Amino acid sequence: MRGPLDVVVIGGGQAGLSAGYHLRRAGLEFAVLDAQPTPGGAWQHTWDSLHLFSPAAYSSLPGRLMPSQQGETYPDAGHVVSYLTDYEKRYELPVHRPVRVAGVHRDGELLRIESDSGTWRARAVISATGTWSRPFVPAVPGRTKFRGAQLHTVEYRSPADFAGQKVVVVGGGNSGAQIAADLAYDTETTWVTLREPRYLADDVDGRVLFDAATARRRALDEGRTDTGGVASLGDIVAVPPVRSARDAGLLKAQPMFDRITATGVAWGDGTTAEADVIIWCTGFRPALSHLAPLGLRGPRGHVPTAGTQALGEPHLHLLGYGDWTGPASATLIGVGRPARDAVRQIADLLG
Repeated sequence: MRGPLDVVVIGGGQAGLSAGYHLRRAGLEFAVLDAQPTPGGAWQHTWDSLHLFSPAAYSSLPGRLMPSQQGETYPDAGHVVSYLTDYEKRYELPVHRPVRVAGVHRDGELLRIESDSGTWRARAVISATGTWSRPFVPAVPGRTKFRGAQLHTVEYRSPADFAGQKVVVVGGGNSGAQIAADLAYDTETTWVTLREPRYLADDVDGRVLFDAATARRRALDEGRTDTGGVASLGDIVAVPPVRSARDAGLLKAQPMFDRITATGVAWGDGTTAEADVIIWCTGFRPALSHLAPLGLRGPRGHVPTAGTQALGEPHLHLLGYGDWTGPASATLIGVGRPARDAVRQIADLLG
Protein backbone atom coordinates (compact mmCIF):
# COMPACT_ATOMS: atom_id res chain seq x y z
CA MET A 1 0.00 0.00 0.00
CA ARG A 2 1.34 3.41 -1.01
CA GLY A 3 0.63 6.70 0.73
CA PRO A 4 -1.15 8.39 2.12
CA LEU A 5 -0.42 11.14 -0.39
CA ASP A 6 -2.12 14.49 -0.56
CA VAL A 7 -3.55 13.79 -4.02
CA VAL A 8 -3.73 10.96 -6.52
CA VAL A 9 -4.50 11.98 -10.11
CA ILE A 10 -6.09 9.25 -12.22
CA GLY A 11 -5.20 9.75 -15.87
CA GLY A 12 -1.99 11.02 -17.44
CA GLY A 13 -3.28 12.81 -20.53
CA GLN A 14 -3.60 16.55 -20.99
CA ALA A 15 -5.97 17.01 -18.03
CA GLY A 16 -3.87 14.90 -15.66
CA LEU A 17 -0.68 16.72 -16.63
CA SER A 18 -2.34 20.11 -16.14
CA ALA A 19 -3.42 19.04 -12.67
CA GLY A 20 0.11 17.81 -11.99
CA TYR A 21 1.57 21.18 -12.97
CA HIS A 22 -0.63 23.03 -10.49
CA LEU A 23 -0.16 20.42 -7.77
CA ARG A 24 3.60 20.83 -8.12
CA ARG A 25 3.29 24.61 -7.79
CA ALA A 26 1.05 24.19 -4.74
CA GLY A 27 3.66 22.06 -3.01
CA LEU A 28 1.35 19.09 -2.54
CA GLU A 29 2.57 15.49 -2.51
CA PHE A 30 0.94 13.62 -5.38
CA ALA A 31 1.14 10.84 -7.94
CA VAL A 32 -0.35 10.54 -11.42
CA LEU A 33 -1.60 7.08 -12.40
CA ASP A 34 -1.83 6.56 -16.16
CA ALA A 35 -3.27 3.47 -17.83
CA GLN A 36 -1.30 4.11 -21.03
CA PRO A 37 2.16 2.50 -21.41
CA THR A 38 3.62 5.68 -22.95
CA PRO A 39 2.99 9.45 -22.64
CA GLY A 40 0.58 11.33 -24.86
CA GLY A 41 -2.87 10.33 -23.65
CA ALA A 42 -5.54 9.79 -26.30
CA TRP A 43 -3.53 11.77 -28.86
CA GLN A 44 -1.34 8.74 -29.53
CA HIS A 45 -4.37 6.77 -30.77
CA THR A 46 -5.93 9.18 -33.31
CA TRP A 47 -6.22 8.80 -37.06
CA ASP A 48 -3.18 9.64 -39.17
CA SER A 49 -4.40 12.89 -40.75
CA LEU A 50 -5.79 14.52 -37.59
CA HIS A 51 -4.63 18.08 -36.90
CA LEU A 52 -5.52 20.53 -34.15
CA PHE A 53 -8.14 23.24 -34.74
CA SER A 54 -5.79 25.91 -33.36
CA PRO A 55 -2.22 27.09 -33.92
CA ALA A 56 0.35 25.69 -31.50
CA ALA A 57 0.54 28.83 -29.34
CA TYR A 58 -3.21 28.55 -28.69
CA SER A 59 -3.06 24.84 -27.84
CA SER A 60 -0.82 24.94 -24.80
CA LEU A 61 -1.01 23.57 -21.28
CA PRO A 62 -0.24 25.89 -18.33
CA GLY A 63 3.32 27.02 -17.93
CA ARG A 64 4.73 26.06 -21.33
CA LEU A 65 3.78 27.13 -24.85
CA MET A 66 3.51 24.41 -27.41
CA PRO A 67 6.25 25.04 -29.99
CA SER A 68 5.13 25.49 -33.58
CA GLN A 69 5.46 22.58 -35.98
CA GLN A 70 7.58 23.29 -39.00
CA GLY A 71 5.48 23.68 -42.11
CA GLU A 72 2.15 23.35 -40.25
CA THR A 73 -0.18 26.12 -39.07
CA TYR A 74 -2.23 23.54 -37.16
CA PRO A 75 -0.02 20.85 -35.55
CA ASP A 76 -0.73 17.18 -36.10
CA ALA A 77 -1.41 14.62 -33.37
CA GLY A 78 2.17 13.37 -33.34
CA HIS A 79 3.37 16.87 -32.50
CA VAL A 80 0.93 16.99 -29.59
CA VAL A 81 2.24 13.65 -28.28
CA SER A 82 5.81 15.00 -28.41
CA TYR A 83 4.72 18.15 -26.58
CA LEU A 84 2.95 16.22 -23.82
CA THR A 85 5.93 13.89 -23.44
CA ASP A 86 8.29 16.85 -23.08
CA TYR A 87 5.87 18.62 -20.71
CA GLU A 88 5.80 15.63 -18.38
CA LYS A 89 9.61 15.48 -18.29
CA ARG A 90 10.12 19.24 -18.01
CA TYR A 91 8.06 19.50 -14.82
CA GLU A 92 9.26 16.13 -13.48
CA LEU A 93 5.72 15.00 -12.91
CA PRO A 94 5.49 11.73 -10.94
CA VAL A 95 3.59 9.68 -13.53
CA HIS A 96 3.31 5.94 -12.90
CA ARG A 97 2.44 3.77 -15.91
CA PRO A 98 0.92 1.59 -16.97
CA VAL A 99 -1.41 1.60 -13.97
CA ARG A 100 -5.07 0.76 -14.49
CA VAL A 101 -7.33 1.89 -11.66
CA ALA A 102 -10.15 -0.50 -10.79
CA GLY A 103 -11.94 1.56 -8.14
CA VAL A 104 -11.87 4.46 -5.73
CA HIS A 105 -13.22 3.74 -2.25
CA ARG A 106 -13.77 5.71 0.91
CA ASP A 107 -11.35 4.63 3.62
CA GLY A 108 -12.04 6.58 6.79
CA GLU A 109 -10.87 10.14 6.17
CA LEU A 110 -8.95 9.02 3.09
CA LEU A 111 -9.73 7.71 -0.38
CA ARG A 112 -8.33 4.30 -1.34
CA ILE A 113 -7.39 3.72 -4.96
CA GLU A 114 -7.28 0.06 -6.00
CA SER A 115 -5.26 -0.66 -9.14
CA ASP A 116 -3.59 -3.50 -11.02
CA SER A 117 -0.30 -2.25 -9.55
CA GLY A 118 -1.38 -2.18 -5.93
CA THR A 119 -3.27 0.09 -3.56
CA TRP A 120 -2.81 3.84 -3.12
CA ARG A 121 -4.27 6.06 -0.41
CA ALA A 122 -4.79 9.80 -0.68
CA ARG A 123 -6.49 12.71 1.02
CA ALA A 124 -8.01 13.76 -2.31
CA VAL A 125 -8.42 12.41 -5.84
CA ILE A 126 -8.56 14.13 -9.23
CA SER A 127 -10.20 11.95 -11.87
CA ALA A 128 -8.91 12.89 -15.34
CA THR A 129 -9.61 9.77 -17.41
CA GLY A 130 -11.41 11.53 -20.27
CA THR A 131 -13.76 9.82 -22.71
CA TRP A 132 -11.62 8.17 -25.42
CA SER A 133 -11.79 4.74 -23.77
CA ARG A 134 -15.63 4.77 -23.83
CA PRO A 135 -16.74 5.07 -27.47
CA PHE A 136 -20.50 5.23 -27.95
CA VAL A 137 -22.39 3.39 -30.69
CA PRO A 138 -26.18 3.87 -30.87
CA ALA A 139 -28.58 0.94 -30.90
CA VAL A 140 -29.79 0.91 -34.49
CA PRO A 141 -32.12 -1.86 -35.71
CA GLY A 142 -30.24 -4.57 -37.58
CA ARG A 143 -26.76 -3.58 -36.38
CA THR A 144 -25.89 -7.14 -35.37
CA LYS A 145 -26.97 -8.49 -38.77
CA PHE A 146 -24.44 -6.50 -40.81
CA ARG A 147 -21.91 -8.82 -42.45
CA GLY A 148 -19.28 -6.17 -43.11
CA ALA A 149 -16.89 -4.48 -40.69
CA GLN A 150 -17.97 -1.97 -38.08
CA LEU A 151 -15.59 0.31 -36.23
CA HIS A 152 -15.66 3.48 -34.17
CA THR A 153 -13.66 6.69 -34.53
CA VAL A 154 -11.10 5.28 -32.07
CA GLU A 155 -10.25 2.46 -34.48
CA TYR A 156 -9.96 4.50 -37.68
CA ARG A 157 -6.44 5.26 -38.93
CA SER A 158 -6.14 5.83 -42.68
CA PRO A 159 -8.16 5.78 -45.93
CA ALA A 160 -5.56 3.35 -47.30
CA ASP A 161 -7.18 0.68 -45.11
CA PHE A 162 -10.43 1.02 -47.07
CA ALA A 163 -9.30 1.86 -50.61
CA GLY A 164 -11.90 0.85 -53.21
CA GLN A 165 -14.50 -0.12 -50.60
CA LYS A 166 -17.98 1.19 -49.93
CA VAL A 167 -17.96 2.99 -46.58
CA VAL A 168 -20.81 4.50 -44.56
CA VAL A 169 -19.64 7.18 -42.11
CA VAL A 170 -22.18 7.97 -39.37
CA GLY A 171 -21.97 11.24 -37.44
CA GLY A 172 -22.35 14.97 -38.07
CA GLY A 173 -19.68 16.29 -35.73
CA ASN A 174 -16.04 17.10 -36.33
CA SER A 175 -14.83 13.50 -36.36
CA GLY A 176 -17.55 12.44 -38.80
CA ALA A 177 -16.81 15.30 -41.18
CA GLN A 178 -13.04 14.85 -41.00
CA ILE A 179 -13.13 11.09 -41.53
CA ALA A 180 -15.67 11.40 -44.36
CA ALA A 181 -13.39 13.99 -45.97
CA ASP A 182 -10.39 11.73 -45.43
CA LEU A 183 -12.13 8.83 -47.19
CA ALA A 184 -13.84 10.79 -49.96
CA TYR A 185 -11.04 10.43 -52.51
CA ASP A 186 -10.24 6.71 -52.17
CA THR A 187 -13.58 5.08 -51.32
CA GLU A 188 -17.23 5.22 -52.24
CA THR A 189 -18.33 7.10 -49.12
CA THR A 190 -21.85 7.70 -47.86
CA TRP A 191 -21.89 10.28 -45.07
CA VAL A 192 -24.92 10.06 -42.78
CA THR A 193 -25.94 12.68 -40.18
CA LEU A 194 -28.89 13.15 -37.86
CA ARG A 195 -29.40 16.68 -39.15
CA GLU A 196 -28.05 18.87 -41.92
CA PRO A 197 -24.37 19.58 -41.22
CA ARG A 198 -23.72 22.99 -39.68
CA TYR A 199 -20.30 24.31 -40.65
CA LEU A 200 -18.70 27.08 -38.67
CA ALA A 201 -17.43 30.04 -40.68
CA ASP A 202 -14.23 29.17 -42.50
CA ASP A 203 -12.17 31.60 -40.41
CA VAL A 204 -13.29 30.08 -37.09
CA ASP A 205 -10.75 27.92 -35.28
CA GLY A 206 -10.06 26.76 -31.73
CA ARG A 207 -9.31 30.26 -30.50
CA VAL A 208 -12.83 31.41 -31.26
CA LEU A 209 -14.35 28.21 -29.83
CA PHE A 210 -12.50 28.64 -26.54
CA ASP A 211 -13.63 32.26 -26.26
CA ALA A 212 -17.25 31.23 -26.97
CA ALA A 213 -17.18 28.46 -24.33
CA THR A 214 -15.63 30.79 -21.76
CA ALA A 215 -18.15 33.55 -22.46
CA ARG A 216 -21.03 31.11 -22.04
CA ARG A 217 -19.75 29.86 -18.70
CA ARG A 218 -19.22 33.42 -17.46
CA ALA A 219 -22.76 34.38 -18.49
CA LEU A 220 -24.27 31.36 -16.72
CA ASP A 221 -22.21 31.98 -13.58
CA GLU A 222 -23.41 35.58 -13.49
CA GLY A 223 -27.06 34.68 -14.06
CA ARG A 224 -27.19 36.26 -17.52
CA THR A 225 -28.81 34.86 -20.66
CA ASP A 226 -27.23 31.70 -22.03
CA THR A 227 -25.12 32.67 -25.04
CA GLY A 228 -25.28 29.17 -26.48
CA GLY A 229 -21.51 28.87 -26.51
CA VAL A 230 -19.89 26.78 -29.21
CA ALA A 231 -23.18 25.10 -30.15
CA SER A 232 -24.56 28.46 -31.29
CA LEU A 233 -21.81 28.74 -33.92
CA GLY A 234 -22.23 25.34 -35.57
CA ASP A 235 -21.14 21.72 -35.27
CA ILE A 236 -18.19 21.36 -37.66
CA VAL A 237 -14.95 23.33 -37.76
CA ALA A 238 -14.08 23.81 -41.43
CA VAL A 239 -10.46 22.69 -41.19
CA PRO A 240 -8.62 22.71 -44.56
CA PRO A 241 -9.27 19.04 -45.53
CA VAL A 242 -12.97 19.40 -44.70
CA ARG A 243 -13.20 22.67 -46.67
CA SER A 244 -11.49 21.08 -49.67
CA ALA A 245 -13.78 18.04 -49.74
CA ARG A 246 -16.87 20.17 -49.12
CA ASP A 247 -16.03 22.69 -51.84
CA ALA A 248 -15.30 19.83 -54.26
CA GLY A 249 -18.80 18.48 -53.67
CA LEU A 250 -17.55 15.36 -51.91
CA LEU A 251 -19.22 16.00 -48.54
CA LYS A 252 -22.91 15.64 -49.19
CA ALA A 253 -24.63 14.33 -46.10
CA GLN A 254 -27.57 11.93 -46.20
CA PRO A 255 -30.18 11.80 -43.42
CA MET A 256 -29.85 9.10 -40.80
CA PHE A 257 -30.93 5.67 -42.05
CA ASP A 258 -33.68 3.69 -40.32
CA ARG A 259 -32.06 0.29 -40.16
CA ILE A 260 -28.99 -1.74 -41.05
CA THR A 261 -29.19 -4.72 -43.37
CA ALA A 262 -26.79 -7.59 -43.89
CA THR A 263 -25.13 -5.70 -46.75
CA GLY A 264 -25.63 -2.04 -45.95
CA VAL A 265 -28.14 0.50 -44.67
CA ALA A 266 -31.76 1.31 -45.54
CA TRP A 267 -34.06 4.30 -45.22
CA GLY A 268 -37.79 4.28 -44.57
CA ASP A 269 -38.61 5.34 -48.15
CA GLY A 270 -37.02 2.18 -49.51
CA THR A 271 -33.67 3.74 -50.45
CA THR A 272 -30.64 1.59 -49.67
CA ALA A 273 -26.86 1.93 -49.73
CA GLU A 274 -24.47 -0.99 -49.95
CA ALA A 275 -21.54 -0.98 -47.54
CA ASP A 276 -18.42 -2.98 -46.83
CA VAL A 277 -17.71 -0.92 -43.71
CA ILE A 278 -19.67 1.25 -41.28
CA ILE A 279 -17.65 3.78 -39.27
CA TRP A 280 -19.44 5.13 -36.21
CA CYS A 281 -18.34 8.70 -35.44
CA THR A 282 -20.97 8.95 -32.75
CA GLY A 283 -19.10 10.31 -29.78
CA PHE A 284 -18.04 9.13 -26.37
CA ARG A 285 -19.17 8.81 -22.78
CA PRO A 286 -17.11 9.81 -19.72
CA ALA A 287 -14.88 6.99 -18.46
CA LEU A 288 -16.01 6.91 -14.83
CA SER A 289 -16.38 3.23 -13.93
CA HIS A 290 -13.52 3.55 -11.42
CA LEU A 291 -15.70 5.94 -9.39
CA ALA A 292 -18.63 3.49 -9.13
CA PRO A 293 -17.74 2.37 -5.54
CA LEU A 294 -18.40 5.95 -4.36
CA GLY A 295 -22.02 5.80 -5.53
CA LEU A 296 -22.02 9.27 -7.09
CA ARG A 297 -23.37 8.72 -10.59
CA GLY A 298 -26.17 11.01 -11.69
CA PRO A 299 -28.20 11.49 -14.89
CA ARG A 300 -26.52 10.65 -18.22
CA GLY A 301 -23.71 8.87 -16.39
CA HIS A 302 -22.25 12.12 -15.09
CA VAL A 303 -21.15 12.70 -11.51
CA PRO A 304 -22.95 15.85 -10.27
CA THR A 305 -20.39 18.59 -9.68
CA ALA A 306 -20.02 22.20 -8.63
CA GLY A 307 -17.28 23.26 -10.99
CA THR A 308 -14.89 20.32 -10.79
CA GLN A 309 -15.79 19.22 -7.26
CA ALA A 310 -18.08 16.21 -6.85
CA LEU A 311 -21.17 17.21 -4.88
CA GLY A 312 -21.31 13.89 -3.06
CA GLU A 313 -17.61 13.68 -2.20
CA PRO A 314 -15.73 16.96 -1.57
CA HIS A 315 -12.36 15.19 -1.72
CA LEU A 316 -12.98 14.22 -5.37
CA HIS A 317 -12.57 16.49 -8.39
CA LEU A 318 -13.35 15.64 -12.02
CA LEU A 319 -11.32 17.32 -14.71
CA GLY A 320 -11.38 17.42 -18.50
CA TYR A 321 -14.65 15.64 -19.32
CA GLY A 322 -16.40 18.58 -20.97
CA ASP A 323 -18.09 21.84 -20.06
CA TRP A 324 -19.74 20.27 -17.01
CA THR A 325 -16.28 20.08 -15.41
CA GLY A 326 -15.08 23.48 -16.63
CA PRO A 327 -15.60 25.49 -19.84
CA ALA A 328 -13.62 23.92 -22.70
CA SER A 329 -11.94 21.62 -20.16
CA ALA A 330 -11.71 18.79 -22.71
CA THR A 331 -9.31 20.90 -24.80
CA LEU A 332 -5.61 21.57 -24.45
CA ILE A 333 -5.95 25.31 -23.94
CA GLY A 334 -9.12 25.07 -21.88
CA VAL A 335 -8.08 22.57 -19.22
CA GLY A 336 -5.54 24.79 -17.48
CA ARG A 337 -7.97 27.08 -15.69
CA PRO A 338 -10.26 24.40 -14.18
CA ALA A 339 -7.11 22.42 -13.21
CA ARG A 340 -5.83 25.46 -11.35
CA ASP A 341 -9.18 26.01 -9.64
CA ALA A 342 -9.46 22.35 -8.63
CA VAL A 343 -5.99 22.36 -7.06
CA ARG A 344 -6.74 25.60 -5.19
CA GLN A 345 -9.91 24.05 -3.76
CA ILE A 346 -8.04 20.91 -2.75
CA ALA A 347 -5.23 22.89 -1.12
CA ASP A 348 -7.80 24.90 0.88
CA LEU A 349 -9.66 21.75 1.88
CA LEU A 350 -6.53 19.96 3.02
CA GLY A 351 -5.27 23.00 4.86
